[in-house]
Amino acid sequence: MKGVQNIYNNAYSVSSLLVFFVLILFRPALSINSTNKLSSSESLTISSNRTLVSPGGAFELGFFKPSALPRWYLGIRYKKVSEKTYAWVANRDNPLSTSSGTLKISGNNLHLLDQFNKTVWWTSLPSRDAPVTAEVLPNGNFVLRHSYNDDPSEFLWQSFDFPTDTLLPEMKQGYDLKTGRNRFLTSWRSSDDPASGNFTFNLETQWGLPEFILRMNHGWVEARSGPWNGIEFSGDARIRLHGFQFYSFRMTNHSIYSILTTRDWMLERVTWTSTSSEWAERDEWVGRSISGY
Repeated sequence: MKGVQNIYNNAYSVSSLLVFFVLILFRPALSINSTNKLSSSESLTISSNRTLVSPGGAFELGFFKPSALPRWYLGIRYKKVSEKTYAWVANRDNPLSTSSGTLKISGNNLHLLDQFNKTVWWTSLPSRDAPVTAEVLPNGNFVLRHSYNDDPSEFLWQSFDFPTDTLLPEMKQGYDLKTGRNRFLTSWRSSDDPASGNFTFNLETQWGLPEFILRMNHGWVEARSGPWNGIEFSGDARIRLHGFQFYSFRMTNHSIYSILTTRDWMLERVTWTSTSSEWAERDEWVGRSISGY
């Protein structure tokens, strides 16, 4: 029995060692490749292929290269959608020219650095002494806030205030009366170039009541929603079908993804479900010349 007991104890020790080594081997891979927060002691680099993933796994922030040209960007995409769809791009008009890029927190700001440690994009906040943390929220909002602040609604900076070409659920458009910031969409230059394109989609009040305007970059109005009458936009019926609550929209079924995107000559709403393999149920609001504006 003693020999059997020794064999059992030895086998148990070997098993414990195997479990220990498995944890050592695989735990770093899980923590290095993806996380949901970025602290001031951490960084994301192109070479590490590390990303920030929102709770629930719907959104992912990381570096991407959309074409054969030597241009790298930092963006947020739908992680579970096979067709890579980027909803926000930080450095859309100032790409990295090599595969050496770093996102880090410095001086209580987010900084995107190139191969020479030169800042190509940053959050431009006043310097603060308190530690901050960056994270991607379940709705796709990339935020910077105090590390000690547990209030989920208090942000020092948020990507939702700086949209690119896409409106996500819970994002808002138009003027923020508190900050004075005007939030509007600007199309990509082309399907593989996220630089600012020729069309903007904005909530304007220059004719009195608020209405959505699709413009070319020289100011020409291509389409209007008609003014907001307190219930709906009174012009184009397709705008009323988008589920806007004045200048925002929500999805009641969170297993369905829906986005509103500004493209050349049009505004497009597309939907993705767990059973589909592409963005479908397209609603297009096509630009058209309007005399007198």
